[in-house]
Amino acid sequence: MSGRATNTPGLVLRHPDGSSFRFDPGALCLELLPTGGPGPLSYFEVLHEPADLVRWAEESRLPDGLGPGTGSRSGDGLAVSAAEVADARALRDALWRITESRVREEPPAPDDLATLNDAAARPSLTPRLTVGGERSWTPGGTGTALLSTVARDAIDLFAGAYAHRIRTCGAHDCRLLFVDTSRPGKRRWCSMERCGNRHKVRAHRARLTAPDGEATNGEATNGEATNGEAAD
Repeated sequence: MSGRATNTPGLVLRHPDGSSFRFDPGALCLELLPTGGPGPLSYFEVLHEPADLVRWAEESRLPDGLGPGTGSRSGDGLAVSAAEVADARALRDALWRITESRVREEPPAPDDLATLNDAAARPSLTPRLTVGGERSWTPGGTGTALLSTVARDAIDLFAGAYAHRIRTCGAHDCRLLFVDTSRPGKRRWCSMERCGNRHKVRAHRARLTAPDGEATNGEATNGEATNGEAAD
């Protein structure tokens, strides 16, 4: 995870192999997942110190204003401790397991539910309206308040109207999770730039090598939505 995509929703993810692509998971809580995760997903860990969690907040879909404070205005920024970074990793790992359980239509583990609900029970970030009519945040935000905001977003997602549209990317080697909020509800890929494009390339090669008139497995039929991005 590296930065917010310019003028487009979602994050710009950078893989350790050097490649990058835009990914919009559709919800704040799901934006936390690409920062690492349990088991093999720890390979992608980026939350090592307080500055890393602050950077994630800046790059997330939360409105601007959550960056670190500087100088005499340090209280206006987001204050994060090392303990809160550990809490962020614990919440993120629990969200990975809860979300994947939801996709499999299985109940979440009690310990993971407790982690989520405990985080949501803490005071969250407090929004406020600016003179320009934009949403901002009350000064003095903490890492704990940030995690509470993320946890409450997750509860709204899992108990909301789009819970049945939480999906794993359709690529066999990709575990990225997203919620499809598009009108057609046919989103298939984490990103058309990455997994969607790889599928198109494989399908094209298969068409070139298949006997004339023979359909290829996995090829999109007319009318099928293959774009990984949400459509209006």
